[in-house]
Amino acid sequence: MRIEFAPLNVPLRRRLQTAAVVQWIFSFLALAQCCLAAFVLLALSDWWMVALLYAGWLWLDWDTPTNGGRRSQWMRRWSVWEHFRDYFPLTLLKTVDLDPKKNYIFGFHPHGVLVAGAFGNFCTEATGFSHLFPGLKPHLLMLPFWFRVPFFREYIMCGGLVSSSKSSLSYLVSRPEGGNVAVVAVGGASEALDARPGALTLQVQNRKGFIKLALKHGAQLVPVFSFGENELFDQIENPTGSPLRRLQNRLQSIMGIAMPLFHARGVFQYSFGLIPYRKPIRTIVGKPIPVVQTQSPSSEDIESLHKVYLQNLAELFEQHKRSYGLADDQHLAFI
Repeated sequence: MRIEFAPLNVPLRRRLQTAAVVQWIFSFLALAQCCLAAFVLLALSDWWMVALLYAGWLWLDWDTPTNGGRRSQWMRRWSVWEHFRDYFPLTLLKTVDLDPKKNYIFGFHPHGVLVAGAFGNFCTEATGFSHLFPGLKPHLLMLPFWFRVPFFREYIMCGGLVSSSKSSLSYLVSRPEGGNVAVVAVGGASEALDARPGALTLQVQNRKGFIKLALKHGAQLVPVFSFGENELFDQIENPTGSPLRRLQNRLQSIMGIAMPLFHARGVFQYSFGLIPYRKPIRTIVGKPIPVVQTQSPSSEDIESLHKVYLQNLAELFEQHKRSYGLADDQHLAFI
């Protein structure tokens, strides 16, 4: 295989952008393991008392990820996230203003391999969320497993990440003062296994838990589509029914996380590696769907609102697809 190396005279700003993405990839793929190892080593060292004190803090703070988390505006405004934004580049666009006195559930699509658009737009201020939606606080939902990892949980909560448990989502959208946005990657980990350039298939037909909670708490539903999310990585072929896909599904059922075998480019060459391609990501926040609070929604209520949600999501995609290079005959497929 011929390797295409990066030129030596790459401008400093592009070097900084690549470095920002490298640290993000490291945080996503390896930081949790490093934090866990550091805690174990600390517990076995002469500093074991520090580990013991932290364990006590962890016990006292156990419910924080399900009670709105602990965000840090200082961390969300780090300049490193501006370099991260400019690498792709990443853009957040709104279609209408949102009332800060209400609570919202943003349905984010597609999941992609590493939900780069959701992280950059809703866990940092690099794309100006607070400026576009004053009075609203975004919270990206993440698998509860990650909030059990010492030290790592503190880092991810600073960005506004919270547990994806039912109680966590309910806490956010039930606040009477409003102003909370719960961002749900509806397709979940299983959709990541189909994330590859050109993919327009969304796993949403059987994803109705967020619909039920929106009805129960009267939260407004907002479809969000991120153009370019699936263009960042290639993935080894894993069609449904293949041995690799069966193994991935089995691992996901055991661990709760997907294991997509993705690849893209490297740091100093463009032929292979785990660094995403420089492809633009355009995240469009659609119009809110009015939801009438129903304490005990019936299956008919859920099904009806789910159909409205899918219709609004499809309309959002169709309205903007030509602006981002998609053809008229390209449409979303819901499974």
